[in-house]
Amino acid sequence: NYGVKIGEDMSLEYLQNNYDAVFLGIGAWKSSPLRCEGENTPGVLGGIDFLISVAENKPVKIGKKVIVVGGGNTAMDVARTSIRLGAEEVRVVYRRTEDEMPAEKIEIEEAKEEGVIFSFLSAPALVEGDEKVTGLKCEKMVLGEKDASGRQKPMPTGEFVTFEADTIIAAIGQEVDCGNINVGQGKKKNIAINEETFETNLRGVFAGGDAATGPKIAIDAIAQGQQAAKVINSYLDG
Repeated sequence: NYGVKIGEDMSLEYLQNNYDAVFLGIGAWKSSPLRCEGENTPGVLGGIDFLISVAENKPVKIGKKVIVVGGGNTAMDVARTSIRLGAEEVRVVYRRTEDEMPAEKIEIEEAKEEGVIFSFLSAPALVEGDEKVTGLKCEKMVLGEKDASGRQKPMPTGEFVTFEADTIIAAIGQEVDCGNINVGQGKKKNIAINEETFETNLRGVFAGGDAATGPKIAIDAIAQGQQAAKVINSYLDG
């Protein structure tokens, strides 16, 4: 059934009681917060929320100057979409250098070709504006030792720069929102699964895709769906 939210319109327990197996493929649709002072100021948007609104043809007012925070493919999508919506200046702010950006190189090059400005080694410190965003104060960074991701860790310098903005869009990550689905979750709020069998902590409930791995490309989620289907078939066969 379309338009049904598990945990609100229908309980997971109901599905468990009426079906032999359940697969949760709810994705990671929640935009990660900006995590700096003033992030709740009107005019600060989440990257995924912004892209969904545009895709659904909802009116999106972004003004003349847009700042996109982040360095992944979603940030590139947001920046390029903002250009196409008529923004006069779109600036991507990223706390590392271009070499460390996780976005595909072709995405970065095409964003540049469309007129997107890049400000590297800049970390958001303060959203300026009271009733509405007016700018983003950023701290200049330098690269230090490598961190757990294998990339050099950005270190603060104590120097700041402010970029004017009518809208700030946070595209720094996506999170899983399980809502009222009482399934076991890991440290990053992803649904915890047995990686070999896709089983959750609940009887007959399996999960995969971005909900379990965190945001990845669509083909990875499709592959997990296929693999989980084989496991579930085996599970149903005893």
